Amino acid sequence: MPRLSEVIAALETLWPAERAESWDAVGTVVGDPDQEVTRVLFAVDPVQEIVDEAVKLGTDLLVTHHPLYLRGTTTVAATHFKGRVVHTLIKNDIALHVAHTNADTADPGVSDALAGALDLRITGPLVPDPTDPEGRRGLGRLCALDHPLTVRELAARAAERLPATAQGIRVAGDPEALVHTVAVSGGSGDSLFDHVRAAGVDAFLTADLRHHPVSEARAHSPLALLDAAHWATEWPWCELAASQLDEISDRHGWDLRVHVSKTVTDPWTAHAASTTSDPLGAPN
Repeated sequence: MPRLSEVIAALETLWPAERAESWDAVGTVVGDPDQEVTRVLFAVDPVQEIVDEAVKLGTDLLVTHHPLYLRGTTTVAATHFKGRVVHTLIKNDIALHVAHTNADTADPGVSDALAGALDLRITGPLVPDPTDPEGRRGLGRLCALDHPLTVRELAARAAERLPATAQGIRVAGDPEALVHTVAVSGGSGDSLFDHVRAAGVDAFLTADLRHHPVSEARAHSPLALLDAAHWATEWPWCELAASQLDEISDRHGWDLRVHVSKTVTDPWTAHAASTTSDPLGAPN
């Protein structure tokens, strides 16, 4: 069986820590480099529910997309929920490794997995990594549809193909407009509107879109916007990452058992749709 240090070294070839944003917190958070690894679990969020699942599975290594401590801390006391996560991991000999923005810009990375889930043909990165001579790495992906869809049909495909959440898919724009080209970006994407407009695509699918950026984007152009739940746009990466580790395990003869958590950790739990077409809710 491989040691944790060997598995982490393999993961670092997929998502080198030096490619993470300067503000990010990636890499190994908890774990003994010499411990043996037989079972690995991939998930989006390092929350207690996922850690409890890792314990139940007999996991030796938990790999998450989101960091546990993004802004640092002065305590890991179990009186705090993040400290409780650390205590549970250590007590059960489970290592935690994080691949965040270094997985966002990888080739393949988070947005490749999102595009793949929607059956979109990738034509290149939305924001190319200037250090990549081949021009394949970068943030977000530009995609084409083999057959055009309306905005409504594309939203329905996203709702069907991505994991179900309370939010579903919100749309800004003409539902009947035809879509030939799409930009996608897993996670929060409203900082990318300038790049999306410059790319000249028909639609942009991402998450965490806010009122003012969306209002301004719609005023600039007829670009259609599809807003999914943050967790749902990043979960497909877990399946991609698990398959990449499976391939590495087979190549090295490690015989790792690799799992993907299907636990929904999106924080939104319910959605109540409006029941009137009157925006002020006045009687018709």
